[in-house]
Amino acid sequence: MPVWLDDVLWTYQTLIHSLGINGLLALSMYVVLAVGQLSLGQAAFMGLGAYTGALLSLHTGLPFALVLAGSALVPALAAALIGLPTLRLTGVYLAIATIGLGEVLRVVYVNAEITGGALGLSGIRDRTDSWMILALLGAALAGCFLVGRSRFGRAMEAMRSDQTAAAVIGINLPAYHLGALLASAALAGLAGALSAHSSTFISPNEYAFENAVTILSFAILGGTGSPLGPVIGALVLTALPELLRPLHDFRGVFNGLIIVLVVLFLPRGLLPWRMKRLGGAP
Repeated sequence: MPVWLDDVLWTYQTLIHSLGINGLLALSMYVVLAVGQLSLGQAAFMGLGAYTGALLSLHTGLPFALVLAGSALVPALAAALIGLPTLRLTGVYLAIATIGLGEVLRVVYVNAEITGGALGLSGIRDRTDSWMILALLGAALAGCFLVGRSRFGRAMEAMRSDQTAAAVIGINLPAYHLGALLASAALAGLAGALSAHSSTFISPNEYAFENAVTILSFAILGGTGSPLGPVIGALVLTALPELLRPLHDFRGVFNGLIIVLVVLFLPRGLLPWRMKRLGGAP
């Protein structure tokens, strides 16, 4: 690797890590939106993955690959537990249920001794590399494209367009809803574990409701016509604070203003393109 490139990667390592991690979170939001559901539990699942990964690293000698696998599995199991009784919920009702999950978990993190309480967990070993995070993001993005272009993708498109019509033509709505929630939770948990091992510190406030709204804003900004849209939204909103560093006190104002302008003038997001489905229309 050229010396200049190595210097650039070292200088902007934190930003590169954030870009990749937020890209994974954006995909976790895209997965549920792709089946016409609105879940705001991504921050909660991210927290589960972060604490699982941190505790496994601190108290076991497992290889990092197994730590990441466990960090994706635990949130997926939690999603299955809440998904089965809430499969019939849609729209704002599902959003409220997943917000409730996030608040319950945050209270647990604050009061449980094993999670470090309100002070959080520190001393987590940095086990991440830029190439690893970007490779996982690329693999997740490729997986979303492959599924989106398959017959499952056509079913998901039908569900997003009209749930009732999709059920009439024989699409198993509960199965798709649960599958999307499990995939979303796994991606968010993976992002949480990567974040924990990148920053080497986590606290309960990192997974509050505000973070769930931020993840949703990635998808709103980029557009949900394809998996690439939310990732682009995540990259823009992650890099923007660096560009606006001199206006530190007004970062939130600019982020909010951008979202409002996109909703008003670009309702389909920065990337309105919809990927073509195999055997179907675009």
